[in-house]
Amino acid sequence: MTDETSGSTVPRRQLGRLLTQLREEASVTLDAAAEALDCSRQKVWRIEKGLVPVRVVDARVMCDRYRVPEEMTTIVTGLAKETRAKGWWHSYGDVVPSWFSLYVGLESSASLMRRYDSELIPGLLQTREYATELFRRKNPTMTAEEREKLVAVRLQRQHILVRRLPSAPTLKVVLSEAVLRRTIPDRRAMAEQLRHLLDVAALPNVSLRVLPLAAGPPLASETGTFVLLGFPQAFGRASTEPSTVYLENITGALYLDKPAEVAAFEHVWHDLEALALGEAQSGKSIQVIIEEHHD
Repeated sequence: MTDETSGSTVPRRQLGRLLTQLREEASVTLDAAAEALDCSRQKVWRIEKGLVPVRVVDARVMCDRYRVPEEMTTIVTGLAKETRAKGWWHSYGDVVPSWFSLYVGLESSASLMRRYDSELIPGLLQTREYATELFRRKNPTMTAEEREKLVAVRLQRQHILVRRLPSAPTLKVVLSEAVLRRTIPDRRAMAEQLRHLLDVAALPNVSLRVLPLAAGPPLASETGTFVLLGFPQAFGRASTEPSTVYLENITGALYLDKPAEVAAFEHVWHDLEALALGEAQSGKSIQVIIEEHHD
């Protein structure tokens, strides 16, 4: 039982999904994988379901058996190290590259995302120009080609909002009014970004609400930006993943999935909903800011 409760469940589940995908792409059966590991079929199944931590040596054997390229093997072994940590910070600059953050995997399988942003327009709602400016400020020495790759990944993620299969997730966003008034140098591009918010908010699965500065400090003043991820139910029973809170900062990200942690952020979210403008009023508020500052 210790194996199943120690360590963070988030990297275990993500690694399990990735190993399943690599095994199936290589047309290797569970039995053949178990033979390579010199273990039972049940152990491989438990690894793929994210139920147990994974030894780096086992991750490497599986990668060898599935003929995985060295770059992907580095990612897999990096995740395997994280599965054995008691409590952990996922460092973007370390073994797992930024384009393969755990968050992207969770985001793509979530059925409900609720996020509060206090400083910036969230990635799923950014235009190309806004995203480019953020990456330019974050790393001014980066080449235009490298920057474009990062922007492309960000824009690619946005497709989940309009996908058909699986069904597009429900996205509920509360933005601090300060986010809307914090302009990038290109004021025309900022106006386009604000208009884009109105376009995305018109999607049936998207709710966008503004937290006015006049509402006073919310409970979220103590949390800053966060995302609450909910996952679909499996065959009418429990959800495929436990609800998870994602918190990001300049050096990494924290994933919280203990019930008490999730409940604390649910409480903060309910406070935001009580203070934020309704959807229609939020749309009008954004329109006013466009007219005041960008036309």
